[in-house]
Amino acid sequence: MSRATADREVRALQAALAAEHATVYGYGVVGGRIGGQRRGQARSAYDAHRARRDALVRQVRDLGGSPVAAAAGYALPFPVPDSAAAVRFAAELEDRVAGVYSDLVRASAGQRRRDAAGALREAAVRAARWRGGSVAFPGLAERAGTDGSPSATPRA
Repeated sequence: MSRATADREVRALQAALAAEHATVYGYGVVGGRIGGQRRGQARSAYDAHRARRDALVRQVRDLGGSPVAAAAGYALPFPVPDSAAAVRFAAELEDRVAGVYSDLVRASAGQRRRDAAGALREAAVRAARWRGGSVAFPGLAERAGTDGSPSATPRA
C-alpha cells in the first residue's frame, strides 16, 4: 500500500470514528426521549455504534494514527423534545453515519472495505427501520454537496 493510499485510509477511518463519536452522543439524546416501545431499538443501535467506535479506535492505532477524540458535546440539527423528534433524529444519525462509511468504503480495500460496507448496510437498515421505509443508495444523497466533515458539529 502506498503512503498516499495509507494516509487516505487513515483520514477516512478518522472521519468514521468522529462520526461514530457523534452518533453515540446522539443516541444518548435519543435514549432520553424515545418512547418505551422503541427504547430497545435505540439501545441496540447505541450498543452497535459503541462497538463500531471501539473497533475504529483499534484500527486507527494499528495504522500508527492517534484516534480522534470525542467532542465534549455536539450541536443537534434540530430540537429533540419528544419521542417523535427522537425517532426522526435517530434516522438522521444513521443517514449521516452511512454517508461517512460510504467514504470509508471508497478509501479502503480488503477486510477493512468489507467491514465498512457492513457498517454502511447496518446503518441503512437502522435508518429504514426508524423511518419506516427506505431510500435508494442511503448515505450517498446526503453526502451530495457536503465537505465530508463529521456528521455532527462539535460544540466548544
